[in-house]
Amino acid sequence: MVGNRWLALYRTQRGSPSVVGWSMALASTGAAALVTPLARAAVTSGVDPLGMLLARLGIAVVLMAVTLGVTRPEVLRIDRELAGRVALVGGIAGVEICFFFLSLAWIDSSMSAMLKSVQPLVVLMLLAFGGERLTGRHLLRLAVAAVGIYLLVGPSGQLSSLGLILTGLSILLYAAQLVLLQWRLLEYDPRTVTFYLLVMMTLVVAIFWAVQGAAWRDPGVTGWAAILVMAVISTYFARIAQFVAMRHIGGGQVALLWPLQTLLIILLSVLFLHEQLTLFQWAGGVLVLVSAGLAIQRTRPTDEPINR
Repeated sequence: MVGNRWLALYRTQRGSPSVVGWSMALASTGAAALVTPLARAAVTSGVDPLGMLLARLGIAVVLMAVTLGVTRPEVLRIDRELAGRVALVGGIAGVEICFFFLSLAWIDSSMSAMLKSVQPLVVLMLLAFGGERLTGRHLLRLAVAAVGIYLLVGPSGQLSSLGLILTGLSILLYAAQLVLLQWRLLEYDPRTVTFYLLVMMTLVVAIFWAVQGAAWRDPGVTGWAAILVMAVISTYFARIAQFVAMRHIGGGQVALLWPLQTLLIILLSVLFLHEQLTLFQWAGGVLVLVSAGLAIQRTRPTDEPINR
């Protein structure tokens, strides 16, 4: 696997855990940032959101199953304890992503992004309940990022009670997923965990899609292109990279890169969807980058504990 080859390469260098962690976290962030502009372009062309999500996850599962089956079939073995843990975290992840997609029907993208900007704070609070220390640097990064994202997206959306509930549940479930992943699954092989998490998520999304009527519409050439990019890069690769990153720098540090992902989404939207940014939004983008920079500044050339 690509992630393991990179890991072996970096382990030959001093300070490898920190370098690998941040490299993988940034790579995962960039890959995941592709989803929103690609999905937005596909949806505006008439592609069903839940059908697109199901196809994306299904392709990623098949791709990973074939890859592991050919290269490392032993990785596909799973015991009862791991199966139970994966079912819990994967079920939460599947419900979360469905809630998020459904919330977009009730709250516009700017308000959704504004609400989701509290994601890192929720993750850090949950980690704090588990014994990890919430430092002043954490709070400073979150404050800078919150101001930056406010300037980027602004409170221009119209709030809906149902949309607010769905988005709030998405925020809470995503934070729970990330925290449980760090607490319960980091000791296992990331390929095994990633594969079975995707399988569980796909099953949950399939249930949601069936409840919605299971109406499949051919997404067309453009839609399939978007689905393939999201499946291979934004799901298959991004999930493995995120998991490896969490093993080295922790879930709190990975969550703090969420504002950077928001900035990348907006920049991609400007470049490929021809959206425009105001002066205030560019100022917000600078603050988001400052927040990400404060996070990366914690990198150390030694194998120090990650919870500081």
